[in-house]
Amino acid sequence: MTPGDIPDDDAGATRDDRGSTHILPGSEREPVSGATVAGPVHPDAEIEATLVLRRKAEVPESALEHPIPRAEFVEKYGADRADADAVAAAVRDAGATVVSVDLGERLMRIRGTVSALQRLFGTALHVADDSGNSFRQRTGPLRVPDDLHERVTAVLGLDDRPQARTHFRVLPEAAAAVSYTPVQVGAMYRFPPGTDGSGRTVAIIELGGGFAPSDLDAYFSGLGIHPTPTVTAVGIDGATNQPGQDPNGADGEVLLDIEIVGALAPAAHIIVYFAPNTDAGFLDAVTAAAHATPTPDAISISWGQSEDAWTAQARTAMDAAFVDAAALGVTVTAASGDDGSNDNVNDGSPHVDFPASSPHALGCGGTTLHGSGGTIASETVWNNGTGRGATGGGVSDAFPLPSWQKPVGVPAAPDGSAGRGVPDVAGDADPQTGYKVRVDGADVVIGGTSAVSPLWAALVARLVEATGTPLGLVQPKLYAGATASVTAAGFRDITSGNNGAYSAKAGWDACTGLGSPIGTALLTHLSG
Repeated sequence: MTPGDIPDDDAGATRDDRGSTHILPGSEREPVSGATVAGPVHPDAEIEATLVLRRKAEVPESALEHPIPRAEFVEKYGADRADADAVAAAVRDAGATVVSVDLGERLMRIRGTVSALQRLFGTALHVADDSGNSFRQRTGPLRVPDDLHERVTAVLGLDDRPQARTHFRVLPEAAAAVSYTPVQVGAMYRFPPGTDGSGRTVAIIELGGGFAPSDLDAYFSGLGIHPTPTVTAVGIDGATNQPGQDPNGADGEVLLDIEIVGALAPAAHIIVYFAPNTDAGFLDAVTAAAHATPTPDAISISWGQSEDAWTAQARTAMDAAFVDAAALGVTVTAASGDDGSNDNVNDGSPHVDFPASSPHALGCGGTTLHGSGGTIASETVWNNGTGRGATGGGVSDAFPLPSWQKPVGVPAAPDGSAGRGVPDVAGDADPQTGYKVRVDGADVVIGGTSAVSPLWAALVARLVEATGTPLGLVQPKLYAGATASVTAAGFRDITSGNNGAYSAKAGWDACTGLGSPIGTALLTHLSG
C-alpha cells in the first residue's frame, strides 16, 4: 500500500464513550508470528509514544531538487501550531502528558499510563515474548477522537516490538577469503582525491549497541589516520551508547558503520544517533538527525526489515522524514538487506527491505569485490547461497515507481504494479571479501549491505566537499542518462550473478542497481 493508497476512512467513524472516533489509516497491526502472549500490560504502567502531526502543505518536488534553509522549511512545511495545540489539549484531557513538541519535525512525544493511552487510542496492549525478548504488542487498528482525526497521521511506540534488524555478517579475520581496509576499498572505487570530508557531517542511525573510544583510537591509529575522527553520540528516547555488549550483535553494526565512515571521510564530524529498536525510536532518530544543526550531508542507515513488517502509517511517516531530509539537503543511504530477493520472508514471493525501498532513500546493494592497489579485478553480485547471505533487491509493492527510475526498465512488482526498484547503487558487501574492522577489542572481518550504506555516506560527504553543494535527493542526478540496457555515468556496471529471483544485466538491475561507484567520474558527472 502506497501513502496515497491509505484511505481517508471517514466511513470508519463510530461513536463510543469518548464521542466520535475514527480509524487511524494505516495503523493496523498483526501479532508477531510465533510470539507467546503472557497477558495484558499493567494498566498503571507508564509508557511513551510518538505522534506525527500533519504538514501545513505538501513538500513540492522543487524543494527536493533545490534544498531550502530549515527556517523556511519549518514555516512552509512543518506542523501548524493550532493543530499541535488541539492535539496537546486532547492528550491532557485523556490524563496523559505532553513531553515535547517540535513543529519543524512534526513530532509530539507523549507519556501516560497504559490505561489512559489505551483509552485515548482505542486499543489494548499485551505483554508478548519472542525467543526471550519481551515487548508490548497490540493488534488491529487504532482509533482516534475528533480532536486528533486528520491532525495526527501516525501514533507510534505503543507497540514496542523490535522494528528492524541489522544487515551485517561477521567472520573471524582468518576465515575471510580476502579482506580489505575501508581505505583500500575506497581506492578501488576511486574516491575523489584531495577530499577527506573536511567541513562535512555524517549522521549514523543505530538501534542498539555502542562504541568505545579506545576501539576507535586503536583502529584508526592502525590505519595511520591521526587524529582519530571526531565521533559524537546522541541519545534518543532514552537510548544511549552502550558498548561491550556483543561483538557479534549490535556493537558490530555500530563499529562497522563508524569505522567505514571514519576511514573514508576522516575529517568529517560523525554523529551517531542511538535510539530504541521500535518504530517510534527509529523515526525519532531519523527526524532528529535530519533537522539537526548543522544539517548533515548524509544519514547512513544499516537497519531495516521487510516492507510487510511495517505498518503503513510507520512507513509513510518514515518516508516523510526522508522527504524532510532531502528538502534540507541531506542524502539518506540505506542498506538493501542481506537475505536475497526474499528478504528473509519465506512465503515463496520476492520482498524488498524498508527503509531502502523508500523513493527518498538511496538503496545500497552488495557485491563481491576482488582487486588490489586501487584496481578492480572482478566484481559480481554478492550471493553466497541459501542462508549464507546475498544482496537484497527487488521491486516495492508499497511505493510506486519514481519518475527518475522509469527509463531503466524496472520489472513489475510482485502484485503486478509499477513499483520502486531496489537498490539504486552498490558496493562491496560479501563477508568473504569484507572489511577489516575492530569491535569490542577484537579484529574481525564484516560484510553485508550494512557496510555499503556508510561507504556511500562517506562518498557523499566527499562529493559535497568537492562540489560545495548539498546533494539531497541525489537519485535524479545519478540516474540521468541511464536506460534499460546502459548504466549511468560514474558507475561500474555489475552484469554477473543473481540474488535469487533477479539477475544482473547490463544497465540497472534489482541486484546492484546502477552498479558500484567510480568516485572521480561521479564527481565529474555531478559537477557538470
